[in-house]
Amino acid sequence: MASSLTKDSARPGTPGSEKTFFGHPRGLATLFMTEMWERFSYYGMRALLPLYLVAPGGLHLNPATATAIYSVYVSMVYLLAMPGGWFGDRVWGPRKTVAVAGGVIMLGHLTLALPSSGTFYAGLGLVAIGSGLLKANISTMVGHLYDGPSDARRDGGFTVFYMGINLGAFAAPLIIGTIGENVNWHLGFALAALGMALGLAQFLIGSRHLAERSSVVPTPLSDQEKSSTLRKAAIWAGIAVVFYAIVGFSGNYTLNWVLVPLTLLGVIIPTMVLVRIKRDKDLDRGEQSKMSAYIWFFVAAAVFWMIYDQGGSTLSIFADSSAENSVFGWDFPVSWYQSVNPVLIMALAPVFAWFWLALNRRGKEPSTIVKFGSGLVLVGASFFLFLAPLSIAEGGHKAAAMWLVAIYFVQTVGELLLSPVGLSVTTKMAPAKYASQMMGVWFLAVTAGDATTGLLSIAGVDLNKTNIVALEATLAVVAGVAVWMYRKKVKALMGDVR
Repeated sequence: MASSLTKDSARPGTPGSEKTFFGHPRGLATLFMTEMWERFSYYGMRALLPLYLVAPGGLHLNPATATAIYSVYVSMVYLLAMPGGWFGDRVWGPRKTVAVAGGVIMLGHLTLALPSSGTFYAGLGLVAIGSGLLKANISTMVGHLYDGPSDARRDGGFTVFYMGINLGAFAAPLIIGTIGENVNWHLGFALAALGMALGLAQFLIGSRHLAERSSVVPTPLSDQEKSSTLRKAAIWAGIAVVFYAIVGFSGNYTLNWVLVPLTLLGVIIPTMVLVRIKRDKDLDRGEQSKMSAYIWFFVAAAVFWMIYDQGGSTLSIFADSSAENSVFGWDFPVSWYQSVNPVLIMALAPVFAWFWLALNRRGKEPSTIVKFGSGLVLVGASFFLFLAPLSIAEGGHKAAAMWLVAIYFVQTVGELLLSPVGLSVTTKMAPAKYASQMMGVWFLAVTAGDATTGLLSIAGVDLNKTNIVALEATLAVVAGVAVWMYRKKVKALMGDVR
C-alpha cells in the first residue's frame, strides 16, 4: 500500500500528514487496513462457525442448533452496533471506542481458540460485543477525514473503505477456512485473532493520521447520566446473574435458556425502536409520513436478510453434508463458498454503478422502490434455485458445487439492488431528531431477520427441508411483489425523497 501514498501539498489540512492515500486523506489508509483486518477476522471465524458446530471434531451439534447459534450470533453483532455508536458518541469517542473494540475482538477470537465448549460461547460473546463497538464508529471516522458532506472526495473515500471490507471478507475463508477445516479448528480461530491483532496494531500506529475530532466525545454524559446509566446496568446485570444462577443450580440449564431470550430480543428491540420513533410527538407530519414509508422498507429488508444470511449457515451446512465440493476434480474446503459473495461484490458493484448512471442519463433509472422490490424477488428466486440441489440430495446424490455458486450469485445481485438503496433511503428519510441513529436502525433489520431464523431453528424447524425453503422463497417473492404493487402509496408517503 505504501506505493499509493503520495505528497499532496495542495491539501495542507489533511489530518496528521500531507501524504494522501489514492488521493484521499492519509488517515483513510489506517481505517482501510483496520477494517480489512477486522473483516478478515470476522468473516474467517464466521465461515468456520457453522461447520465447527456440526463437526464430529467440533461441538457435534445438530444442524438446527448450529443454525440457531449462528443466527443469534450474527443478529447480536448488528444489534450491538446501536449501543456501540452510543459509546462512541457519549462515553469514549470514536477513536478510543474502536481501539477498545479491536482488543475485545482479539480476546474473543483467542478465547474461541481454546479447546473448550464453555469458553467457546464466551468467545462468541466477546467477538459480538467488540464488533458492535467497532462497526458504528469506524465509518464515522471515515467521514471525519473530509470537509463535510460537500467534500467531493467523500463518496469516493467510502468506496475505497468498503473495498477493504470485501478484500478482508474474500481472503478470510480461503486462509482461515483452509487452516481451520484441514489442519485444526482452533488454529483457524487463532488465525482470526492474529488478523485482528494486525489490524489493531496498525490502527494504534497510524491513528496520528486521523482527524482530531475522532478523539472527541461529541455529547458526553453528565455526571448524573453516568450514575443513572451505571445503576441501571448494574441492576440488569444483577438480575441476569441471579436468574441464571438459579437455573444453573437447579439443574435445568440448557443452551436454549440463552438462545431463546437473545432471539426474542432480536425481534422485540427493533420493533420497539421503530414504534418509539414513529410515536415521537416531536416529529412533524412530513417526518411521520416518511417513517410510515420507512417501515415498509424495514420489514422487507428483514425478510431479505433472513434468507440472505442463511448463505453462511443453512447453505454451508448443506454443502458440508450434501454437495460435491470440487471443481474439475479438485476438492476445496466448504468454507471457501463464503468467498464467492465478496469477490462478486467487487466485480459487479462497478458494473451496477455504471449501469444506473447510464439509465439515469436516459431518464430510465428504476425508482428506489422498484430496486428494493427486485432485490427481494431475487433473494426469493435464489431459494427457489436451492430446491434443485435439495432434490438432488434427497435422491441420494451429491449436488454439484456450481448449484451453490449460482445461488450465491443470485443473492449477490439481489444485495446490490437492495443494500445500497436501503442505506441511501435510511439517510434520506431519517427524521432530523434521529439523523445519527437511523443507520443503527437499518442494521436492526439484519438483527430482526437473523433472529427470526434463530427462532425457527430453536423451534426445531429444519431449514434444509424442501417445503421450508420453498415457503421462505415464496415469502420473499410475495414481499417483493407487494412492495412493487404498493409503490405509489409508499412513494406518496416518502414525500420529497426519491
